[in-house]
Amino acid sequence: MAYITAAAPTRTPPRNASFAERAPAEPFHSAEQAWFWTVGALAARRDGTGRSGPRTERPCDPDDVIKCLDQLYRHRRIELLHARILRIWGERKCAPNPAHARERCDWRLWHEAMERLDWKLRMKGIVR
Repeated sequence: MAYITAAAPTRTPPRNASFAERAPAEPFHSAEQAWFWTVGALAARRDGTGRSGPRTERPCDPDDVIKCLDQLYRHRRIELLHARILRIWGERKCAPNPAHARERCDWRLWHEAMERLDWKLRMKGIVR
């Protein structure tokens, strides 16, 4: 009587040769840093520009940060105005300055949104 034995499964090599050489993903230091990275990555995706130069691996995609922001909005932790301020100042690549009278209201909304987003991103391991 012949017994059929299953062969041990073989591991398939990674599709990218550089995959094995990648450094471990480095979390962001703050929600603000994660937000500016997200806005830049989404702008690069929209414009169709490729990546150039050395790149730090991150523990997420830009869409993951957007999903966290969306969850905060759906659970009514932030309002649409918070998201608008994040978009405007994210595209400017700087945070509003409370020392300037015209930016005080924006800074308050920015600060509220960043506090709430920071907690959500820490729970996901995106921010240290």
